[in-house]
Amino acid sequence: MKNIAVIGSGTMGNGIAHTFAQFGYKVALVDISENALKTAIATINKNLDRIIRKGKISEEDKKNTLDNISVYTSIKKGVENADLAIEAVSENEKVKFDIFSELDKFCKEDTILASNTSSISITKLGAVTNRPKQVIGMHFMNPVPIMKLVEIIRGYKTSDEVTTKVMEIAKSLSKVPVEVNDYPGFIANRILMPMINEAIISLNEGIAGVKEIDTVLKLGMAHPMGPLQLADFIGLDVCLSIMEVLYNGLGNTKYAPSPLLVNMVSAGSLGVKSGEGFYSWKHRTKELIVADSFL
Repeated sequence: MKNIAVIGSGTMGNGIAHTFAQFGYKVALVDISENALKTAIATINKNLDRIIRKGKISEEDKKNTLDNISVYTSIKKGVENADLAIEAVSENEKVKFDIFSELDKFCKEDTILASNTSSISITKLGAVTNRPKQVIGMHFMNPVPIMKLVEIIRGYKTSDEVTTKVMEIAKSLSKVPVEVNDYPGFIANRILMPMINEAIISLNEGIAGVKEIDTVLKLGMAHPMGPLQLADFIGLDVCLSIMEVLYNGLGNTKYAPSPLLVNMVSAGSLGVKSGEGFYSWKHRTKELIVADSFL
């Protein structure tokens, strides 16, 4: 399986494309926006330069990686040769359903369809296709080229064969795949998001300030960044969306989103992407945050 299609060229999509291309896969990066594709390639370029400066790859490695990536604005064209198609768009159920319907229509019969979703049901995604046994979750962590974990999520009908293949593909990227079943939030976000939400509740109740809460988690629990900084990095709208999936899917009030989180999203304070969240990010970029926290 050497031909990979990645649908969505945002932060996760370009990171997934970068990683597969760096390990020798031929990658079709698909997005409806030509500008988004140009930005994605520029981001991959900068990230490769950063890895070169750290002495981990050569200029030739960078050239080979970029040569392995082709860009498309048409899903039909982009996925026609794909052995594995990975959807990496925003956490919007309807958008993902529409994309999976298109993938089912345009991909080869034996193509595996994967989603990078962090919370949406793989079983539901499989149900909009005629190949639910070939639908699976590949939840990469951000930043994709650096973080080792990939959650491999089995839908209700995902086959053993497909699961084994996808686990092996993740290993070929020097990742550590962990198999989990399809329940709201899977494992990563079922544990992480309530922690972030509790940090926001603690802030709202005046127990401590933003920097104080983050300092406790960084110095006391050895986290690379505190939960409120991480929420800004993820996007407060994404955090709210995942909390709503947990709350609606599990029906337990302990997963109810903090009113402060709801208000901040309503006001457009989304974190890094809007320039302001729990911190001000007006003069900083995601790349700088990643460099400070992970590299």
